[in-house]
Amino acid sequence: MSVITRRVTFSALQIGLIILVFQRCALAKEYFNPHLLETSDASVPELDLDLFAQDTVPPGDYNVDVYINGSYVDTRTLSFRNDAEKSGSQACLDMTLLKQWNIRTDKYPQLSKTGDPCVQLAAIPDAKEHLDIARQRYELSVPQVGMLTNVRGYVSEERWDEGITAGLLNYSLSGQNVTPRDGGDSDSSQFVSIQPGLNAGPWRLRNYSTWNHDDDGQNWDSVYTYISRDIHALRSQMVVGESNTQPGIFDSTGFTGVMLYSDTEMLPDSQQGFAPVVRGIARTNAEVSVYQNGYVIYKTTVSPGAFAINDIYPTGSSGDLQVVVKESDGSEHRFVVPYASLAVLQREGQGRYSAVMGKTRHESNRTNEFNFVQASAARGIGAGLTLFSGFIQAEDKYTNLLIGAGVNLGELGAFSLDISQAWAQLKKKKASESPSSDEGQSYRLRYSKTLQSTDTTFSLAGYRYSSSGYYSFQNFSDNWNEGDDLNDSGRERNRFDLSISQNTDWGTLAVSLISESYWDDSRMDSLNIGYSNSIGKLSYFVNYAHNKNYASESDDQATNDDAISITFSLPFSAFSNDEQWQSVSANYAVNSDGDNHTTHNLGLTGSMLKDNALNWQASEGYDSSSKKTNGNLNVNYQSSYADLSTGYGYDEYNQRYSYGVRGGAVVHSKGVTLSRALNESIALVQAPGVADVPVAGQANIHTDWFGNAVIPYVRPYHINNVTLDSSDADIANADMDNMNKKLVPTRGAVVLARYQTWLGYKSMMTLDYQGKAVPFGAVVTTEDNDDETVRTNIVGDDGQVYLVGLQPTGMLHVKWGATADKQCQVNYVLPEARQENNIIFYRGQCLAMPVNNG
Repeated sequence: MSVITRRVTFSALQIGLIILVFQRCALAKEYFNPHLLETSDASVPELDLDLFAQDTVPPGDYNVDVYINGSYVDTRTLSFRNDAEKSGSQACLDMTLLKQWNIRTDKYPQLSKTGDPCVQLAAIPDAKEHLDIARQRYELSVPQVGMLTNVRGYVSEERWDEGITAGLLNYSLSGQNVTPRDGGDSDSSQFVSIQPGLNAGPWRLRNYSTWNHDDDGQNWDSVYTYISRDIHALRSQMVVGESNTQPGIFDSTGFTGVMLYSDTEMLPDSQQGFAPVVRGIARTNAEVSVYQNGYVIYKTTVSPGAFAINDIYPTGSSGDLQVVVKESDGSEHRFVVPYASLAVLQREGQGRYSAVMGKTRHESNRTNEFNFVQASAARGIGAGLTLFSGFIQAEDKYTNLLIGAGVNLGELGAFSLDISQAWAQLKKKKASESPSSDEGQSYRLRYSKTLQSTDTTFSLAGYRYSSSGYYSFQNFSDNWNEGDDLNDSGRERNRFDLSISQNTDWGTLAVSLISESYWDDSRMDSLNIGYSNSIGKLSYFVNYAHNKNYASESDDQATNDDAISITFSLPFSAFSNDEQWQSVSANYAVNSDGDNHTTHNLGLTGSMLKDNALNWQASEGYDSSSKKTNGNLNVNYQSSYADLSTGYGYDEYNQRYSYGVRGGAVVHSKGVTLSRALNESIALVQAPGVADVPVAGQANIHTDWFGNAVIPYVRPYHINNVTLDSSDADIANADMDNMNKKLVPTRGAVVLARYQTWLGYKSMMTLDYQGKAVPFGAVVTTEDNDDETVRTNIVGDDGQVYLVGLQPTGMLHVKWGATADKQCQVNYVLPEARQENNIIFYRGQCLAMPVNNG
């Protein structure tokens, strides 16, 4: 006789049927009593369900949630195989998987066994595993000594995915045609930008090029080309080619060369940005809660004695932390940890750096470029103090040394001060002068503070150049590349910045002030005041802007530019609950300047189609000075493959027609997949043969005709959840593994989320064997030589079994025991009719297995 054995894969529906054969005993342990199926009907064959009685499962692949010591860590397909020593089945786990789950594999050298890809879990003392098939949950218990202790949000480096080899392309095309209303000649222009790229392992090749065309001609420019990769051990990125230095301690500048810099995205969220270390003492096993602005932002338990909490997520610029320690006897004690922050501040023990070596890179018309070296670093040394420094050396013509410190002073706010000393050899200051050298200093002060009592946030940054001899690196480069009329314009002497925001019950007020003076005695002042509030569903915003420019400090003819605007917005949902009006709003704006020039604008905005894919905006304006009108109509459509836009506008002078398209494409081993514009790290979804299935949580992103889709942004070095929403798709003749995929891309990676699909018919079959229904609990498997397309399910009541991915004709193997007399096969031919919800109902005869004469 021919005895059939085959590896099985169980889905959620199949596992649901298996659950029916389980009973729970008083010890809360999964147990099945085979005698529950005893019957007086001697014709019912004996079932071989020993695996269920042993609290284990048949060998096969199971889609499960993975829990380590009670905490969720992963969702994946695990393979279970027979274990002779345990008289059951055990999960096949490899070393890479254990490392991803933060298990200290180095502590247990006997985990690995030569020739066996599965680890020997018994090598970890007291380690236990259990598959809770009822909840599709795999539980692994490992002693705490065998686990790595990590901060919140930590993602094991073992899970970082460099992605697949792929070609990338971002493209953007925009154009317009302007026709004078007086009958003059029309002007047209087009702009194209492309960003091609290539990924191979950890390496990323990127380019950015543009093409511009108008009535005066056309030009093509390559903006940059570089190769990059991450350096895991240094938590850094390396860039070789044309790029820009990292902003922060020094201003960003273009270069051609090599750069190495810290990538803070490689750190857990709880280690990014600045937050103070919370230190205290607990008398007992206590619960520690940390509040900021009335919200709980952290909670943990600590043992008796001193404790230090260093993994609080950064929540904003400032706002003191209130700490509550609740002892096990119910008593509480409280204290405050002052907290204010600036961008330069680093956590205690954390740091960042940047190092560049190359040649300056500016506009194409610049002829004087310089070889240079630049480096900067910042480190948090404790007590809220951060030290930072940097230097720039450009050949023998320019040197800049900077040193500074930042500190969190709690109730006084956060301060930073840095001093920069520069020496510059200048080509010329004025046309009549010869090359000379100059030197000077720059002092920079920054400050930030939130007053919690009034909910006021303000920050101040002041720049003061103590002598006219100070040249920034950009000033130095300009000096060598500008024409003979070069003067001191553009070189700041003093700069003062102040921004304040005030939240109240009656609205939000924001004020910003910038005052700059230059070494040619010119000055610019800018003031902006904004206020916003709402009354019911009506929201309004008032803004005042003042700009004043002085040609010199004593200039009495300074130019003034004043403007005030008031904007109102009211959604149509204020008048109707109909769904068609929920996305439509009306707005009105009035703008007036210091010359009593006033304009009025009335407009409507809205969206339509599924996921608000189509957005539109229409407005009509009136100029009280010219007594003329103007208008605009713009439409944008967002699809899975591109963003399209078009528009029309007119005023008293011209009519304008515009258009645009923006999107991306990924070239991979299965073909080409179109997408919306790609960000840095992306995910490629593959569900072969299953079209038009939406990606959950991604607006207007569906699989294409081939079953592929691109998620244009995923966060590097962090866990990204990807799920296909089959409930919102019309899948007639296909089924798919719809488990959640967890992706952890590196920077710039194209990570793959591949779903197993089974193409074919869905059928609810009723199977008979020797005049009786096929036994409850029998396993039905499709005949297929490809393990990826094999489908298996469990027979339920009355011989019924649900199968998917079936061909119009085929063979099924049915098994409820180890011997040949407990197996049979079905040769089926599915009918074309009798379909309900795309399910074919079929009754088939299961025939005894043929004799194998071989």
